[in-house]
Amino acid sequence: MRHTAPSTPLEGVSRLVEAGGLRLHFLEYGSAGAPPLLILPGITSPAATWEFVALELAHERHVITMDLRGRGLSDTGPVYHLEALAGDVAVALPALGIERCAILGHSAGARVAVAVGVLHPGIRGPVIAADPPVSGPGRAAYPTPAGAFVESIRLAQAGATADDMRPFFPTWTEEQLALRAAWLPTCDDAAVAEVHRLFHEEDFFDWWPRLEPPALFLWGGESPAVDASAAAEAAEANPAAEVVELPNAGHMLPWDDLDGFLAAVRAFLDRAEAP
Repeated sequence: MRHTAPSTPLEGVSRLVEAGGLRLHFLEYGSAGAPPLLILPGITSPAATWEFVALELAHERHVITMDLRGRGLSDTGPVYHLEALAGDVAVALPALGIERCAILGHSAGARVAVAVGVLHPGIRGPVIAADPPVSGPGRAAYPTPAGAFVESIRLAQAGATADDMRPFFPTWTEEQLALRAAWLPTCDDAAVAEVHRLFHEEDFFDWWPRLEPPALFLWGGESPAVDASAAAEAAEANPAAEVVELPNAGHMLPWDDLDGFLAAVRAFLDRAEAP
């Protein structure tokens, strides 16, 4: 399935590439001569909803934000396991003219970022896993049920507005709520349900210990998806990685504490890329 772009003004430049028979969509910001940074958003967050973050980071970086398959203007796919999603990135980056880049993934995108780092080390620079779902076989379930995601998509497809989104995200700006309402209908509910199912069948901690540095596990101190015990497990499972808490943020890190999120990302990348 392919979607058309909502009529919301965006500053990012739209790019399309073919990967494994799928059309994948990206938004591009900043100078192509700056150090590249790929952003991989979460389970119901098309690339457009990250523009407020991309514009900040584009002051010093060439930022490319991806619509993961089944979201935004990217095609849906037959499968959504981590190897497939990481493979999309591995094929798409060279098609975008990028040989190697830093990768920032949030939530579901954080799991993909780690998989890219493990499976395709030649294309990755520093990797940031921001509040990844740490669910898996034998672990606690992801705190938001699949039905809640599907219901929100169908509500948006029925014409939900920024005002309708506000009760769910009371601290968000009007612009962020409007983008959420406009772009959420481009998320395929079957794709979202499958990724959510795989949260419980693919264990994050099967991947995280295999990720070579530089790597950052960034988590929200008020997040329902990652708690202190999971952060401690991340530190123990991969001692070469950095583990940093944003104490005043929940799961939606940059929406909850944009300044703290940007500061943590920039500080890590500066350390990781220092000569």
